[in-house]
Amino acid sequence: MLQAALARGTAGRRSVFEVFGRRLPGARRYGVVAGTGRLLDAIEKFRFDDDSLAFLERAQVVDAPTLEWLSGYRFSGDVWGYGEGDAYFPNSPVLVVEASFAEAVVLETLALSVLNFDSAVATAASRMTTAAGRRPCIEMGSRRAHEQAAVAAARAAYIAGFAASSNLEAGRSFGVPTRGTSAHSFTLLHDTERDAFTAQVDSLGKGTTLLVDTYDVAEAVQLGVEIAGSSLGAVRLDSGDLLSMAAEVRQQLDSLGATETKIVVTSDLDEHAIAALAAAPVDGYGVGTALVTGAGTPTAGLVYKLVAREDDDGRLVSVEKKSSGKVSHGGRKYALRRLGARGFAEAEVIGVGRPPDDDGRGAADRPLLVPLIRDGEVVGREPLDAARDRHRRAREELPPTALQLSRGGPAIPTHWEERT
Repeated sequence: MLQAALARGTAGRRSVFEVFGRRLPGARRYGVVAGTGRLLDAIEKFRFDDDSLAFLERAQVVDAPTLEWLSGYRFSGDVWGYGEGDAYFPNSPVLVVEASFAEAVVLETLALSVLNFDSAVATAASRMTTAAGRRPCIEMGSRRAHEQAAVAAARAAYIAGFAASSNLEAGRSFGVPTRGTSAHSFTLLHDTERDAFTAQVDSLGKGTTLLVDTYDVAEAVQLGVEIAGSSLGAVRLDSGDLLSMAAEVRQQLDSLGATETKIVVTSDLDEHAIAALAAAPVDGYGVGTALVTGAGTPTAGLVYKLVAREDDDGRLVSVEKKSSGKVSHGGRKYALRRLGARGFAEAEVIGVGRPPDDDGRGAADRPLLVPLIRDGEVVGREPLDAARDRHRRAREELPPTALQLSRGGPAIPTHWEERT
C-alpha cells in the first residue's frame, strides 16, 4: 500500500485512522483500554534500521523509492485516545491517528498488536477484581504466555486492579509491585516437609507464605504453625475443593492461634471461580492462565480503519467501508460519556465532525479523548498508577449492571451525533 501510494502521489494525503471495536469481546458489558503507555513508547522508537531495510531490499518487498522513504521514517502526526484504564464500548474511538497516509498506515499492526492484547487482559482482569471485591488478586500467569506478552499482561492486570504480579520484569520495567510464593518443587526437593518449611521460614521470615497442599493439608498447616508460630504470614492452597478446604484450614488456623495468618488460593481461577469463593474465608487470589489469555477472549477485536482523508481541494472528507457485516462509520470522531444526575454513565456519545455537546441534564458529561502525541512528540505519557486510578473511577461510574459476570449486551448504548 505504501509503495503504491508513494508512486501515485497520494501517500502524503492527510488521513485520519481510528481504532475501535465493532462489538465487545466475549459478550461482556464493557471493555477496558490498556496498552496506551506501551504504544506511545513503541511509536516514539519506531524506525526502520539498516538491518530492516536490508531485509526489505533483499526479499524484494518494496522498491528503492519506498526504501528511501522508510529510511527516514519518524512519526510526525497527532494521536488522541481514551485515557488508559478507561472503559470503552462498541464503536468507541479508542485511538485516533491523524497524519499523512504513509506515516499512519505503517502503524496499523503495531497499534493493534499492543492494544488488542493489553485491552483483552485488562478487561478480563477488571471482571476478576470486581468478583474479588476487597480481596487482592495477584497475577501469576507468566508460565502460560509468550515471555514478552507475560510482562505486558502483568502491566495490564495492574491497571485493572490487580495488586501485584509474580513477574519480576514487570516490576523492573513498569513498577508493578511483585509478590510470589514457593512451588511444590521446593517442598519435594527436601527430605521432609518440615525441612522445606524450616528452610523457607529461616530464610524469608515468619511472614512468608507456605504452600500446604503438596501432601496432607491438615498436617502441613499444623507443621507450618509449629515452625513459624502464630505469626505465620499465609498459607497457599493450589488444588482440591477450594471452598470447603479454605473453611477447614481457616478453622484449623484459628484453633492453633494463627488467627492473622491469611489464606491464598490458586488453581486455574477465573472471574467465575473467584465469585464462587466469595463466601469462603479466603484472603487473596493468585490468577494465571485465565488472566493472560483474556479469560477465553484473548483479543479485544479492535480494528484500525481509515475514516477520513484529504481530497484534491485540501478538505477532509469522510470515508467508510460499506461491505456487509463489517461496516465502518466514517468521519473524524469525538466522544464523551453521558452521565446522569447520580453520576452514573448513561450512554457513549460519539460526535462526527465535532465534539458532542453536554446535554446539561445531569452531572457534567465527561470528554473521553485526550491528546497523546502532538506533531510527533509524546505529550500523554503518565505514571502507571494514573491509569490504575482512572480505571477505578471509570468502573465506579458505570451502572451496576455493568459489573454482572453473565454474558450480555453493553452496559450503556452508543449514540451518534452527526455534524458537518
